Order: sequence, then structure tokens, then C-alpha cells
Amino acid sequence: MTLLDWAIISVYFLVVVGIALFYSKRAGLNTSEFFLSGRRMTWWLAGISMVATTFAADTPMAVTELVAQDGIAGNWIWWNFAFGGMLTVFFFARLWRRCGIQTDVEFVEVRYTGKAAAWLRGIKAIYFGLLLNIIIIGWVSLAMETAIHVLWPELTIFGKSSISFGGITMSASLVIVSMLVILVSIFALLSGLWGVAVTDVMQFTLAMVGSVLMAIFVLRMPEIGGISGLKAQLPPETFRFFPTIGEASGAVAAFALSVPAFVAFIGIQWWSSWYPGSEPGGGGYSAQRMMGTASERDATFSALLFTIAHYCIRPWPWILVALASLILYPNLEQSREGFIMVMRDVLPVGVLGMVFAAFLAAFMSTISTQLNWGVSYLVNDFWRRFVKPDRDERHYVLISRILTFIVGLLSILLATQLESISQAWTLIITASAGLGTVLILRWYWWRINAWSELVATLAPILLVFLTLLGVPVPGIQEPFPSNMFVIVTVTTILWLLATFVTKPTSQSTLEEFFTLVRPAGPGWRPIASLHPEVESDATIASMARQWGAGVLLVYTSLFAVGYLILGNILSSGLMFLVVVASTLYLRWTFDQKRTELS
Repeated sequence: MTLLDWAIISVYFLVVVGIALFYSKRAGLNTSEFFLSGRRMTWWLAGISMVATTFAADTPMAVTELVAQDGIAGNWIWWNFAFGGMLTVFFFARLWRRCGIQTDVEFVEVRYTGKAAAWLRGIKAIYFGLLLNIIIIGWVSLAMETAIHVLWPELTIFGKSSISFGGITMSASLVIVSMLVILVSIFALLSGLWGVAVTDVMQFTLAMVGSVLMAIFVLRMPEIGGISGLKAQLPPETFRFFPTIGEASGAVAAFALSVPAFVAFIGIQWWSSWYPGSEPGGGGYSAQRMMGTASERDATFSALLFTIAHYCIRPWPWILVALASLILYPNLEQSREGFIMVMRDVLPVGVLGMVFAAFLAAFMSTISTQLNWGVSYLVNDFWRRFVKPDRDERHYVLISRILTFIVGLLSILLATQLESISQAWTLIITASAGLGTVLILRWYWWRINAWSELVATLAPILLVFLTLLGVPVPGIQEPFPSNMFVIVTVTTILWLLATFVTKPTSQSTLEEFFTLVRPAGPGWRPIASLHPEVESDATIASMARQWGAGVLLVYTSLFAVGYLILGNILSSGLMFLVVVASTLYLRWTFDQKRTELS
């Protein structure tokens, strides 16, 4: 890192600080401004903010881990979520905006009533806003620690390579990351969602430019020799987009994603598990952005932009760098380090500073969103609901800022205990297996009640906990994702039993929810018959057709770009034809809907 590199990084920090200070006064007005930007975000700002949040320092490193283990096909662990992403676009985005609530956890007491609903809201606020949130921030911090350690392996703090306090030992690189988390916490507690979203646009642009530059520079290296060099030096299985049937025939047998794993990814995971940014039925910070938009149309288009950009624009620069790292550093103990080593060894002066600033941007974007989103649960759905329900808005903004700082500190402590990024990914996916069905059906089936969701939330956590304790539960000891089959089945049986042995949600609450949200489909027929004046603005069939076209658009775009990069022109051309057809169909459905509404 030269003086020019550090100058570029310094300019980036100055811009971030300026944005925080600019939006601090507006964020302090009330919790709606702090958590939802006053519900005035445009679709493109909300959509880019979602994409920037999912582009953290951990994602390219995790992709490098996946490619090292299973080749390009290993990315199906997250590619499969495109099915659920398009489900959110057409089935849920406008409904979230229609609810008029501050958090998706608050939805619980809009949809359900009674003590069970209150318990569910409080448990979800703590579980998602605190426990899962610090795990997410912890693994993102782990990735940033890896980046700093690889770039500066001899880094010391006060002449020491590690610091111990209170029985916890932190490496010098993790100390630097901790300072960054504290800095981001201060940014998030000052600026609120407006500052987070505006900064996300800058951070996403910077991070994407940095990723593309890394891919270009590494492919130009003589040791790599471009795409043809990659193909010549790596086993054919590495480049397959789908799993190998049977045993791998290449030199590296690990580059064969198993068929059961692939089936679990595309047949179960995307609709059954909760994962930040890819929740079945929307939710989390995605719902926060959709609820913060100016209209239902903005909510829908923000989710569409996010889904397309997340799966079609971002992955290939990461994958190319990951493939090159397998050639340059074939015997790494921690394969994720390969991505950072490419950054360190390949990029020229000035470009290195910009790309590292991009890494900082990706890191800070995710941390700031996770803090703002997670604390919205703790304040709106726990503190305001159960602790101090009758205080003024300035009190809640103050508590929001205090909790933002506390959550940041707890996340730092957790980061000292994590070993693998993909390990954290799979833990969260497994511990929510089966919950997704309820998160989807609660919008479209009146019989789902608070007990359904409570059992679906707790059952997979209990099953994973039993596994960690060594309790021999058949099928659950199977490696991820094969264990998903059993966990989803058990969880589904339990929540269905809970649904039918407990009373339905009260009639008045069901009617209020139906008239407010106007969901489509036969699942609300008993309630709809009482309110013939309420008409949905879509049908299940029309939304399903849009969903199918959207899924085709995403995957054919993803593979068209991949085939084009790898030199398969015919396959790329065929994929692009499907992209055009899917886009034209969706454009026609949107135009038709606008005509009907006018």
C-alpha cells in the first residue's frame, strides 16, 4: 500500500463521514425517519441499497471457498435463493408496503392476536434482532479480518500481534476490524436509514468496479493466461454450472457437487429457510427497504432490481478471481484467503487502494444495514412494545442509538469465536429449515396462527441444538444440505399439528388484516365471502406466471453471461433469447396492470 492507496481510502472515509453528518438531523426526528427514511425512498435507491447490503466483505471470500470445494456449481447454495427472491417481487412486495408497519416483526401482531402473538413478537425481536444479527455481523467481521491479515501479515498493535483481555484473545487484524465496526456503529446511529441507503449507492458502485478490475488484472497474468488458461489448468468439473451425475472424472473429485445437495438447494432450501436478504416471503432488511419506499409500485420494482442485480450482475467477477486463485495458490489451508491474495499480489499501485476501499465499502454497507435493521426490532418490537410503551419519539431514537453501539460490540466478541464464513451461512440456513413455509403461507392462508409461526421458528433451532449436543436424531447428523430433508419434514409436521390443535386467529383480526392487505387466492375464501367489496389487484395464477418469467429471466441472464465469458457462444446466445422473451413478457404484464389501475 503506497501513499496514493492510503489517500484514496482516506477520501472514501471523509465522504462517509460527510453523509452521516448530513443525515443525522433528519434521522433524529422520529423512528420512522431513523428506520424507514420517512417512507419516501425511490425504487432504485431501495433496490441498490438491498444489493449493497448483500455485497459484504464475506461474499467474495465465501464464493472463493465454494468454488475451491465444488467448482462453479457450488454457488447453488445461494443461487437457489433467486426462486424466493422473485416470489417476493410478485407475491409479497406490495403487501409489505400496504401494511404500513415499521418492521416485519411488527407484522406478527397485525396478522395474529393474543398472548401467543405477543410472545412470538418478543421472541422474534430478540432472536432476529440480536442473536442472528450478531452472528451475521460476526461472520462479516471475520471476512474483513481475513482481508487485513492477508494484506498485512506482520501487523501489530503496540508491538504485539494479538491482544488479550477478559479471557478473549484478539489478533491485531481483528482489533482493526473492531475499530471499523465501532466506526460504522457511530455512522449508523447518526444517519439512520437515509444515510445508510445513500451511502449504499456509492459503496455498491465502488465495490462492483473493484471486483471487475480484480478479474481483469488477474486474467491478464502470464500464470493464468486468460479464460483459455483457466480451462487448461483446472479440471473440467470446475466449470460446470450444474452438478456432476455420479463420481467426478477429473483430477479433483471434490469439484462434483452431489445431486442430493443440488436437489436440496433448488427443491427445499429457497422456500424453507430464513436467510438475511433472501427470506421466504420477503422480510428482514429487504422488507425494511420495501416498507420505506414511496409506493407499492416502488416496493415491487425495488425488489425486482435487487433480485436481478444480486444474481445477474455481481457473481462472475468473484468467480473468475476464485478460479484464478486456485491456480496461483493451490495449497491454501483457508481457501477464502485466495481472493485477498489476488488483491495483494496482482493489483497495481492506486488500483489496490481503490479496491481495498471497495472492500471497506462492502463491509461498511452490510454492517450499517444490519445494525439499523436489527436495532429496529429491538426498539420497535421489544423496547417500545414491552418495556417503555408510552415514551416520546426522541426517547426511542436515543435508545436506538445506544443499542446500535451495543450490538456492534457484541458482534465483535462473537467474531473471535467463528472459524469459517460458509460455516456461519450453513448454520443459519439449517437453524431455520421449515420456517419459510409459514412465512409464505401466513399471507395467503387464513388458518395460519401465531402458534404455527412460533413452533416453526423454535423447532429447527431445537433440532440443531440437539445435534450440537450429540443427541442422535436420525437424519439430522447428515452433512449440510442433506440434513435439510429431515429438519424441514419434522418442522413442518410440528407446525401443522400446532396449527390444527390451537384456535384460529380471532375473526375480527382476520377481517382487519384481509381488508388492509387484500391478499389473493382461495386461502382467504371464508373471510373474503364476508367482504365482497374488497378485491385483490392480482390473482394467484397471474402472479405465478410473472414469477416463472422472473425466474427464467434471472437464471438465463446468469448463465448467458457465464457462457459468454467462458467462450460458449451458442449456449450464451440461446440464453439471451430467453432473457429477451422473459423481459418482454414482464414488461407487458406491468403495462397491462398500469392500464387496469388507470
